[in-house]
Amino acid sequence: MPASGAVTRHTLRQQIADALRDEVLAGRLLPLQEFTVKQIAEQYGVSATPVREALVDLSAQGLLDSDQHRGFRVHQFSVEDYRGMVEARSLIVDGVFRKLEGDGLAVRAHGAALVSVRRRAEEAARAARGGDLDILIGYDLRFWRELGSLVANRYIADFLHRMRVQAWVFSVPFLRDDPEGNEWLWGGHGQLVDALTLGDAAGVRAVIGEYNDHSVKWAERLESSPR
Repeated sequence: MPASGAVTRHTLRQQIADALRDEVLAGRLLPLQEFTVKQIAEQYGVSATPVREALVDLSAQGLLDSDQHRGFRVHQFSVEDYRGMVEARSLIVDGVFRKLEGDGLAVRAHGAALVSVRRRAEEAARAARGGDLDILIGYDLRFWRELGSLVANRYIADFLHRMRVQAWVFSVPFLRDDPEGNEWLWGGHGQLVDALTLGDAAGVRAVIGEYNDHSVKWAERLESSPR
């Protein structure tokens, strides 16, 4: 019985963390917005313990800030933070694909697992074209998560996932407030899968390079735009 209770509590803790992360990604919890364990517990109708654990988990992921006297607040990332995420992501992804190329890109990239990745790519690209930010975020994170699991060890995949979640948390408020925000939604997921399927290492690097350049240009636009 104790083991069963522990599993239930852990599951509830994860469910609350996932729900709150989704609230932040959807822009319903905004940067610097404050709340307490009690407020979240009442909102979800659960006890304080799994809520506190979930909030601590999100703080460890860099999404929340903790204040001993005021509770928690959504972390506010800066443009410079975003630049750092893009740089870290680009350096690691470049290293992953260079190693993959050396190991035999065509052999490693083919297989049934790529079918699911392609499905995510198609949905993400469709959402980007349609300007559906909520749908895009979900499929984009799943696409990169599954692709990361396919081509990198889990430590690298977990780190990259964390970077992408943080990048979306930073980006969402700006994209929602920008009348031209939909024009900056990247949708080259399918091109990357195509290049991987063909074992085209140069094509893979080109798509990843375009993706990173796109992110940097958007950061430059934010810095040059009055806010």
